[in-house]
Amino acid sequence: MSSPPAAAERLAVADAALAPGRAPLASQAYQEFLEQAQVGVFLIQDGRFRYVNPKVVELLGYTEAQLLGMAATTVVHPQDVGRVAEHIRQRMAGVAGTAYDIRCVRADGSVFVARVFGRRIDFEGREADLVTLSDVSEIQHARELSEWRARMLAQTELLCRSGSVEIDLACRRATLSSGAYALLGETHEPGTLSISAALRWLPRDERRYVMSIWRGAAPGDPFEFQHRLLRADGSRLVVLHRGIVDVGTDGESLRGVIILQDITAQREAEGRIQELANYDELTGLPNRVLLLDRVDAAAHAAQWDGSRFTLLSLNVAQVDQVEETMGFGAGDTLAMAVAARLSGLCKSDETLAHLGGGEFAVLLDPSLADDENAVLERARAILDGLRHPESVGKTEVYLSCSVGIATYPGDADNAHRLLECAQTARLHTDSGASRIAFFTPQANEHAVRRMTLESALRRAIGRQELTLHYQPQVDLTDGRLLGVEALVRWHSSELGDVLPVEFIPVAEQTGLIIPIGEWVLRSACTQAAAWARAGLPELRVHVNLSPLQLQQPDIAKRLHAILLETGANPAHLGVEVTESMLTVDVEHASRILRELKAIGVEISLDDFGTGYSNLGVLRTLPIDIVKIDRSFVHDVTAAPEDVSITRAVLTMAHGLQMKVLAEGVETEGQLNLLIANGCDMIQGFFFSEPVPADEIERMLREKYRLPDRFLTRSQRKRTLLLVDDEENIVSSLRRLFRRDGYHIVTANSGAEGLQRLAEVNVDVIVSDQRMPGMTGVEFLRRAKELYPDTVRMVLSGYTELQSITDAVNEGAIYKFLTKPWDDERLRAHVAEAFRQKDLADENRRLAHEVHSANHELALVNQRLEELLARQREQTSLEESRAANARGVLENVPTPIIGIDADGMIAFVNRDAQALLCDVPALIGSDADDALPAELAAILRLGDGIHHRLQLAGRPYRAVCRAMSDTASRGRLLVITNEFERELN
Repeated sequence: MSSPPAAAERLAVADAALAPGRAPLASQAYQEFLEQAQVGVFLIQDGRFRYVNPKVVELLGYTEAQLLGMAATTVVHPQDVGRVAEHIRQRMAGVAGTAYDIRCVRADGSVFVARVFGRRIDFEGREADLVTLSDVSEIQHARELSEWRARMLAQTELLCRSGSVEIDLACRRATLSSGAYALLGETHEPGTLSISAALRWLPRDERRYVMSIWRGAAPGDPFEFQHRLLRADGSRLVVLHRGIVDVGTDGESLRGVIILQDITAQREAEGRIQELANYDELTGLPNRVLLLDRVDAAAHAAQWDGSRFTLLSLNVAQVDQVEETMGFGAGDTLAMAVAARLSGLCKSDETLAHLGGGEFAVLLDPSLADDENAVLERARAILDGLRHPESVGKTEVYLSCSVGIATYPGDADNAHRLLECAQTARLHTDSGASRIAFFTPQANEHAVRRMTLESALRRAIGRQELTLHYQPQVDLTDGRLLGVEALVRWHSSELGDVLPVEFIPVAEQTGLIIPIGEWVLRSACTQAAAWARAGLPELRVHVNLSPLQLQQPDIAKRLHAILLETGANPAHLGVEVTESMLTVDVEHASRILRELKAIGVEISLDDFGTGYSNLGVLRTLPIDIVKIDRSFVHDVTAAPEDVSITRAVLTMAHGLQMKVLAEGVETEGQLNLLIANGCDMIQGFFFSEPVPADEIERMLREKYRLPDRFLTRSQRKRTLLLVDDEENIVSSLRRLFRRDGYHIVTANSGAEGLQRLAEVNVDVIVSDQRMPGMTGVEFLRRAKELYPDTVRMVLSGYTELQSITDAVNEGAIYKFLTKPWDDERLRAHVAEAFRQKDLADENRRLAHEVHSANHELALVNQRLEELLARQREQTSLEESRAANARGVLENVPTPIIGIDADGMIAFVNRDAQALLCDVPALIGSDADDALPAELAAILRLGDGIHHRLQLAGRPYRAVCRAMSDTASRGRLLVITNEFERELN
């Protein structure tokens, strides 16, 4: 079968192209070779197709007829035409051709990637290009996909801070990915390296561990573990190492793949989470979670060996107080200081935990649990270590700590319950002082009672269950009632009468003391105003301020508003603060007290002597009255050193120019002792218990007061105490001194003499030396301690010189007289003793008056200084206002002239000066003489009506008005331009 002419022609062209210079090959086999080839073959001459085989037709989608004669660039993507031209130029220049890829466009407009290779040949005497064409779109896509995946893998490794390693275990070679090199901090990639070289990135102490895992790995079984890596800069990473071992294609060699992921940040975060979960962020101590975990572990251990252990709950109240008064930063500072001090006090085998605020807990060594005394001593040691003050800024804070103790398994059988028991025991001690308490069932009842009280107390004000009682305060100079202390009482509809000692601490701990305290202030002021309106004698009502009230920055404004609301006189109100309230923030307390003092309120310092008063600070505070705590109020049965402390407190308070009020006075002996030592006022059951307001009103109307025998010595007779165990001598002495008019008191022993001293104010004591139970010297020494103002003499026939000499030298004895005595000489000695006593009393009276006068003078000077300061401030303000007003008048665009009450010109502004420039001197001149006649006439009228006039040939209006209702303060003359007025 013969080929068609077209096929014969193609064959001839192909033969000439493939074998130039040879005889044409027209065999059927050669033709089939070209026609069946799966690579496109075509010939281009003069830029056009001269021959195309069927594969080209298939690839390009054109017919053979369409392609022959078509420009070759027609099937090339426009963006790749330049690339094709460049390759053609290179072949023309003799450069060996290479295969390259271009994009081709099919007849239907679709694009594919083709790989072409061309060579320059001679065809029919002219140059032509013989080109092969292959579709490599799939190959290109696969290559791009592979490159994209490689880039994504590298980016993923960077994002995940991970890297991969391929290991050839047979050749002991390792290939690291770029992510692995980045993870290791290497600046360049060295390529494949030996496994031994790669081990340099493993810490020495972990190499054996990593290699052992790889040696034990089973083919096809993935494994993972964590270890550290050394980076190029010397830092260390924690990585998650995932690996797998597989058999190579040869069935024998082993290959492995490692994925390394940086989990350093994760491990640090886990550690931080663990730390936050188990440790207090502020102090670094174990928190409640870790404490309970360790208590639980100790409980499990105790179940096995039958042991016991003890838990302490501690609370340092000042941490919360400082936080409330000075801010969270100061509270945190104090909490850290307390934590540091407790850490130093705790032993290495004890767990100290911080539960928040000022609450801590200590898990003690189990060896102490069986000895209650040892536990108690351990708790006391902790309290002793907290006694010294801590500095918070410039403030010294004195610490008090309450401790609750609970033991496992006696008090509780699990960790949570044990901690609750320790806290319950501690709450039972809360009274502001350092105390220790063991858990008891009663303590649990106390906690339940406390919650019940809190619930009922929140409704007490609304239900009007609170009332005020008033305890009188008495002046020891004249015995009159000069003040009362307002004390809140609570009768609950649910609980009945609740004692203040029970509900006041609950109110303070829960913050309810703020509304209760404000109610007390308002009620006390209302009552004081009512007593004043009733015309009763002046009485000052004293109200206790709680620490939380004093911490309020606006307490002075609140109190002032209450005074205005109730109409109470500030002079009829006093406030009482305690020492402990002044130790937290002295600057804040001083500022608040001075603001209260400026209102006119009297300030008392309550419970003096029970805290840690800094006398240097106390001297600077505006304290009027010092209230001696009842623990310092003693009688004749007290030890001499206790009486000395009371006397020292009185002397110190008087030295600070403060009056002294002793509270808790319950016996006549206590009263006499206080009078003898110069106390100014008393308060206590001896005079009256706290009573309702109507009872105070009755006392005021009936002028209820101390009996005269307790008042100043100028109002009573001279008193002589005779002490002797022989009744006949006492009778003889009584008859002897009766003629001198003395009030004579007798006793037959030293103890009886001390009792008489407690009952009667004695001036002179005459005592025998030899008496049963207590010698005369011992009795007089005790009398000196208790009543130092008495004049003491010994009258005895027994002369034990050493003890008597010592007593004389130390001042216990004024004179020593012997028996038998000479009546006249003895009377003279006693009379001289009374003169000495009168002189000493007068000196003390004068000193007291001078002290009082100095105190009053200091108060007057202080008030004058405050008044002068306010006047200076007011004067400065008025001068400033006058200067501003003058400046305004000076610059008003209208002539203004001021004339004083005497008709003299006192002020001329700029426009008036310009208008009257022909007048040489205006200020200081008589207005009638200096001003033009027209203005002088208007000035004399002073009717406040606008008058027309001519000045310097121009029309004006002028008005003269008085500067007040009358002309006593002068007049003001205002001139306006008539032309400008019409324009306006």
